Amino acid sequence: MMTLVSARRRAYWTVRLFDSADLYTEGQIAVLPADHPLAMRAELTLAEVTAVHDLPVARWPRRDGTYPEGPGPEVRTQSQLAQLVALGRTLLVIPASSRSWQWPEHVAVPVVDAPAITTVLAWPRTGYSPAVAALVRSAVAV
Repeated sequence: MMTLVSARRRAYWTVRLFDSADLYTEGQIAVLPADHPLAMRAELTLAEVTAVHDLPVARWPRRDGTYPEGPGPEVRTQSQLAQLVALGRTLLVIPASSRSWQWPEHVAVPVVDAPAITTVLAWPRTGYSPAVAALVRSAVAV
């Protein structure tokens, strides 16, 4: 089994339970409703994104099913999140390669000071084989 993960920092499980290889590192974008004033900007900062009071950041459930406090809508799926962005109820900051996820009602604006995101290929330490090694070498070379 192999897993593709995007993260701002290497998670505990990748250090302790998995071997991994970095595939690429990229910036992040803010996905906004197409008709929002900030959608016309060439770039944004995190401070500007967090100060958009009419588009509070959506809240995802914790592991126990409860939601963190905050003004943003509660979401459980990416489809729900995409709909809420299109309706002008929230925005999100995601890796730039996620532009393909965008709907016509969305606009992506680079967030110039957002932490870089590294996509990692990870596999169980016990799952090493010549085939896994070949796949990892190929993926990293691309």
